[in-house]
Amino acid sequence: MRVPARLLSLTAVSAASVLLTGCFSGSGSSAGEDGKRIRVAHMLPPRSGLSPLSDDAFKLSRWSTAETLVKLDADGDAEPALATEWKQSGRTWAFEIRDGVTFHDGTELDAEAVVRSLTTAATASPKPRILDGVELTVKAQGSDTVTVTTADEDPLVPQRLSSPQLSILAARAYTGKTVNPLGAGTGPFELTKVNGTASASLDRYDDYWGKKAKAPGIDVKFVPDGTARAAALRSGEADIVEAVPVSQAALLDEELITEVPMPRTNTLYLNTEQGVFKDASLRAAAREAIDAESIVKGVYEGRADVAEGLLGPALPWAADLRTEVKRAAAKKASGQTVTIGTFTDRAELPEVAATLQQQLQKVGFKVKLDVREYANIESDALAGEFDAFILSRATVLDSGDPTAYLYSDFASDGSFNLSQLTDDSVDKALKSAGETAVGDARRKAVIAAEAAVLTTDAAIPMLHERVIQGDAAGVVDAAHDPRERELVTADTYIK
Repeated sequence: MRVPARLLSLTAVSAASVLLTGCFSGSGSSAGEDGKRIRVAHMLPPRSGLSPLSDDAFKLSRWSTAETLVKLDADGDAEPALATEWKQSGRTWAFEIRDGVTFHDGTELDAEAVVRSLTTAATASPKPRILDGVELTVKAQGSDTVTVTTADEDPLVPQRLSSPQLSILAARAYTGKTVNPLGAGTGPFELTKVNGTASASLDRYDDYWGKKAKAPGIDVKFVPDGTARAAALRSGEADIVEAVPVSQAALLDEELITEVPMPRTNTLYLNTEQGVFKDASLRAAAREAIDAESIVKGVYEGRADVAEGLLGPALPWAADLRTEVKRAAAKKASGQTVTIGTFTDRAELPEVAATLQQQLQKVGFKVKLDVREYANIESDALAGEFDAFILSRATVLDSGDPTAYLYSDFASDGSFNLSQLTDDSVDKALKSAGETAVGDARRKAVIAAEAAVLTTDAAIPMLHERVIQGDAAGVVDAAHDPRERELVTADTYIK
């Protein structure tokens, strides 16, 4: 059971202070003639030497050092970045490369540099996640145009190219056995030093093609311990802190923390193929038994949003398009035994499972729990070994579009179909969403697909998670990005 933050002893805080010893030097941001450097406490250390072909790419993006051809707006639509415009002709997209851009080593951005970066990603083993199942070839057309051709017509190519895993780097990044971003980006900050999994430093790049950064640099420390990250904010040893734990938030000044809605939904997947929940009316009984608000208050201490659908407030357009969903009528549970699986890797999920156990038993189900580490339970979940499974699931993957998540989780041939769902109406709606061009029409098709899934009660969305970011009192214009692609931008500085 989670110990409320207000009851945590000073011992935990003192322990965090010990953990911080050596993490941040000095009591304030170092200041030069042109302002203070920004000190950032990151949650996860690099896993692949900051290679953009891995999830480390999102660190490079959050430090504004590596950039992509396009970026995404709040609705997930593509906007110009290193490419100024693009157009589609069947399976081929042509991108015009921005003039006047230099890499941090002084070399110029041109079509060949783009081809080099994208081809390296497309031929990597394993491929970056954004290119799973996607075959593409990249060619230069002169010095300022690049064509990207896919095996099948793909309306999401610009969105895919917004992924930080497809950042464009200078030739020097590709001379070794791994991709090394040191001094090879195009952003307003140049990565100048990496100290293994301990720290990194970035300096302002004065020849940046866009708006000059207001801060002279960024000093990053990797602090996996959540209590230590919170203590760094509280003590003034960090200016920006990633992922403050819920248990620590109450110990901090509310003015120093921001709760950012995440595109991540805590969902109960019900096995529609076999067992108790093959019966749609018993799935409906489970849905009606769940009190998501009490889970938000009791487990997440109010720092989450009760779910109205599979897609939450991190996708601001979803709520306005959603209409009432017709579902099966519930029948009374009468002692049926169900087994719910979940995992320990996300600290809240075992608590969610215990709460659901009580709620379902209250209406007549008998509930067993199977809680393990994720690595030891995933294969059983995918094989349909449970009557139900609780999962914290990212609903927007690297393209910024939720269609891939919906397809993988609910299509008859979906690769992550925990509900074992086979439904012609759902398949038809998902196919329509995947084929619709980006924009308002696609968003409407996505919500129609969501409604088709919800009608089956194969998945019961309970809550949408938030991430808590800490910004010291002097921080100005730090980004609060639900997709976790931005953190320190050219506009961020310490006053």
